[in-house]
Amino acid sequence: MAIFGNKKAETKKAAPQKKAAAKTVAAPAEKKVAKVVAVLGVKDVLVRPRITEKAANMTVNHVYTFDIRKNATKKDVADAVKKLYKVDPIKVTTVNTPAKRVRMRTKRGFGKSSAGRKAYVTLKKGQEIQFS
Repeated sequence: MAIFGNKKAETKKAAPQKKAAAKTVAAPAEKKVAKVVAVLGVKDVLVRPRITEKAANMTVNHVYTFDIRKNATKKDVADAVKKLYKVDPIKVTTVNTPAKRVRMRTKRGFGKSSAGRKAYVTLKKGQEIQFS
């Protein structure tokens, strides 16, 4: 047991000297590093308008549905809709759609449909978006 105890004592004494040297070198380097903020563009936020029967019925109430990227926030979606369609969104609601188990026709067994995210965007009265 004494052999192991001597080795531990030697490594503990040497370790603090290395840490002190590393701290003095690392401090000036951290000040020089600038943080980069990523700005999402319109194409990085909105994937496509979601055209379904439910979405078509919701347009009567000035609510439009879009498929969006998983990392997009409500503020990103509102800004993208405002830039792309030149309308004023009042409210944005996001919903995560889970992956579902689907039957494969060509192979035996089951697979999964991809998970995604969608946004419901409410516009001011009198404004509308035309999808052609």
